[in-house]
Amino acid sequence: MAQSKTAVIRSDLDIVIARTMARDAAKALGFGAIDQARIATAVSELARNIFLYAGTGTVTVKEVEKNTRKGIEIVCEDQGPGITNIDLVMQDGYSTSRGMGMGLPGAKRLMDDFSIRSQEGVGTTITCRKWRT
Repeated sequence: MAQSKTAVIRSDLDIVIARTMARDAAKALGFGAIDQARIATAVSELARNIFLYAGTGTVTVKEVEKNTRKGIEIVCEDQGPGITNIDLVMQDGYSTSRGMGMGLPGAKRLMDDFSIRSQEGVGTTITCRKWRT
């Protein structure tokens, strides 16, 4: 998997497509079953957030390399309302939808690297990586 793959998120079905795409990419990159499940779960949560809060956006998956380490990078982007208080949404148990999802903190725990850029009225970009061990 040298090039990136992108799923456009507009519906519940697109969340499943993004999750499957990420799992398949992780498998192709040599991740074990447990890490494949972690990556797929994180992508599912992030894609669901795009759908719930922005309505539409993209999930892009690509192979990354740093020094001798190989990994997978997931970039989730939307042009939604943005996140007003990133510190607040990164607290365990915080939910704006009263959902049972694991939220952004849970997605962060499943990945090795996790960053959020968000601007009110412009949108949000979340970049996360998982490194092969």
